Amino acid sequence: MSFFSFRLEGNTGVVTGAASGIGQAIAVAMAEAGAQVACLDLPSADLTDTLARLESTGAKYLSIPCDVTSEDQLAQAVNSAGIANSAPAVEMSREQWQRVYDIDVTGVFLSCQAQGRAMLRNGGGSIVNIASMSGTIANRDLLQVHYNSAKAAVKHFTKSLAVEWAPSNIRVNSISPGYTATPMNLRPEVADSVIKFAADTPMGRMADPMEIASPAVFLLSTAASFCTGVDLLVDGGFCCW
Repeated sequence: MSFFSFRLEGNTGVVTGAASGIGQAIAVAMAEAGAQVACLDLPSADLTDTLARLESTGAKYLSIPCDVTSEDQLAQAVNSAGIANSAPAVEMSREQWQRVYDIDVTGVFLSCQAQGRAMLRNGGGSIVNIASMSGTIANRDLLQVHYNSAKAAVKHFTKSLAVEWAPSNIRVNSISPGYTATPMNLRPEVADSVIKFAADTPMGRMADPMEIASPAVFLLSTAASFCTGVDLLVDGGFCCW
């Protein structure tokens, strides 16, 4: 058996939440690996920086305004769109709970459903969902029962879909990032928390978004051809504690 490639030439990837953070990094990494990339994000999102980075790779790309909670707007997707916020469980409103589930769980389902329909027509493919280490552990000092449970749902949804679609040559995996230096974690108001996030991670720092994107490219490539239903922890060793 020959060595399988980590390259993505001849493939088209669609990345949700591509305007910034992990979604942006995945879009750029896929382009650098040779894929054509379509970038999805809310119509209000500014994709200027992402598109400039894609331009520098020489890859073909386009941008598509899209809300992951809208079934009609979705097509093939690497499912990285997500939100997080916090509140004590006894004070959390139904609306706050529901909004996280609408985006972080239902949005992933609708993305995978649209992607699966296209892949079933075309003989197969590979999907990578973005979960979180928060689906494995309960983060210290973060009151986010909605987010933690939503990301746990993404992990088990991924495994269930992997089994259902394996006979159709569709692989479905997820990545669970640890604390990552995304715009959400680089705001001045969370500067003290970020120091603690780094200190609580065995590697002593947060991940760069490209350190999440590179494993995503691996799971999408033929190098991971026998991987399906995997949740890959990329957390700097945090879950070893």
